[in-house]
Amino acid sequence: MAPNPAIMQAVEQLGYRVTVGDVATQAGFNVNLAGQGLLALATDVGGHMQVADSGEIVYLFPKNLRAILRNKFLRLRLQAWWKKVWRVLFYLIRLSFGVLLLASIALIFITIFIIITAANQSSSDNNRDSDYGGGGFFMPYFWIGPNWYGVFSPDYDRRYQEHRQEDSQLNFFEAIFSFLFGDGNPNADLEERRQKQIAAVIRNHQGAVVAEQIAPYLDDIGTGYAKEYEDYMLPVLTKFNGQPQVSPEGDIVYVFPDLQTTASRRRALPVPPYLQELPQRFSEASSGQLVMSAGLGVLNLVGALFLGGLLADGTVAVGGIVGFAQAIYWLLLGYGTAFLGVPLVRYFFLKWRNAKISDRNAKRQEHSLLLADAAVKNKINYAKQFAAQNVISKDDLIYTTETDMLDQEIENSAQIDAEWQRRLRESGNQ
Repeated sequence: MAPNPAIMQAVEQLGYRVTVGDVATQAGFNVNLAGQGLLALATDVGGHMQVADSGEIVYLFPKNLRAILRNKFLRLRLQAWWKKVWRVLFYLIRLSFGVLLLASIALIFITIFIIITAANQSSSDNNRDSDYGGGGFFMPYFWIGPNWYGVFSPDYDRRYQEHRQEDSQLNFFEAIFSFLFGDGNPNADLEERRQKQIAAVIRNHQGAVVAEQIAPYLDDIGTGYAKEYEDYMLPVLTKFNGQPQVSPEGDIVYVFPDLQTTASRRRALPVPPYLQELPQRFSEASSGQLVMSAGLGVLNLVGALFLGGLLADGTVAVGGIVGFAQAIYWLLLGYGTAFLGVPLVRYFFLKWRNAKISDRNAKRQEHSLLLADAAVKNKINYAKQFAAQNVISKDDLIYTTETDMLDQEIENSAQIDAEWQRRLRESGNQ
C-alpha cells in the first residue's frame, strides 16, 4: 500500500512528531483515515510510536522518510518521473494551440495568394510581374508575435523563467491557450480547504464547538427540521470522530477528543470567518493579449470563409498546397469556428458559475454573522467547559518503540530508584 502524499506532507510540516489529531487537522482528513495512514507510513519508513501515561500515542518519523520511500517503492519513482514528463507534455500541449493557429492562418493565406495569383496569370500574362507583387508572400509581423520561434530554442525554459520573474504576463502561446480554455479552476482544492478550516476551528476552540461555529464552512445546511436539529453536523462528527453533548437547556455542543491531543503546544491557527470560494477569471492573459488572440481568431475564420468561396469556384487546378488545403478545408473551417466559439461559450458559463459562487459565499457569510447572537454565545460558553488541550511531551512517555522494552524498563527502574534515594536523603536531612 503506497503512503498517502497528504499525510506525508502533514508529517513533514508538523516536524515529524505528530498525533492522529495533528494530522487530521493539518491535512483535513477523517480521523480514522489519518490514523490508518500514520500506521501505514510508520510501517513503511520504520517510524516509532510513543505512548504517554494518558494512553495517547505519538508517532515519530525519520526526517528522510521520502528518501526511504523512494528507495522502497518503484511506484513512487515512476510517479515522480511521470510528473516531470507530464509537466513538459502539458506545456507542449498548451503551445500547440498557438502553433496550430499560426499554421492555419499561414496555410489559408498562402493558398488564397496562390489561387488569386494563378487566376490573374490566366487573365493577363502582360501583368504577371505586378501580379506577383515582387515575387514574395508577406505575412504581417503581428500575426505571429515577437520571436515566436524562440520557444523551440534549447535554453527557452531558462529564458522563460527569467522573463516571468520580471513580468507576470503570459507569453504568446500561453495567452492563446488561456484565451481558449482559461487557467484552471481556482477552487480545485475547495474540499481540502473546507476540512482544514473546520479542523482548525475545532482545534482553536480546544476540541469543543457548537454548530454555528462550523456552519460558515459548510454548504446546504438545510432548513426547518434539518437545520434546527443540526443534521448538517453529522458528516463533521463522522470525519473527525466527534461526540455530541447536550446542555441542561437542550442545546447541543460537539466535542472532538482526538483534536484535543497534540504532540507539542501550538499557536492558534489563522482561520477566515467563513469559507470563501474564489471567482474564476476568464483568463490570466492581459487585455492586449486577449484582443490579439480574438483578432487572430477572426482573421483565421474570415480567411477560411474567403478560401471556401475561392475553392467552391473551381476555376483553379487542384494540386500542391491548394490541393492539401482543399482536402482539409472543413478541418480548417471547424478549427476557426471552434477557436472563437469555445471562449464565447466559456465566457457565459463562467458568468453563471461565478454568480452561483457569489450566492454560496453570501450564505456562508450570513451564517458567520449568527455568532453574534446572544443565544449562540450562551451555547459557546457552555461548550468551553468541555474544552481541553492535552500536550504530550517527552516527559509524559512511558514507552517508545525507539528503544528496546527491556532497556526502557531498566531506565524506568533506575529513575524510580534515583527518586527514592533523593527522598531518603531529604528525609535524613530533616
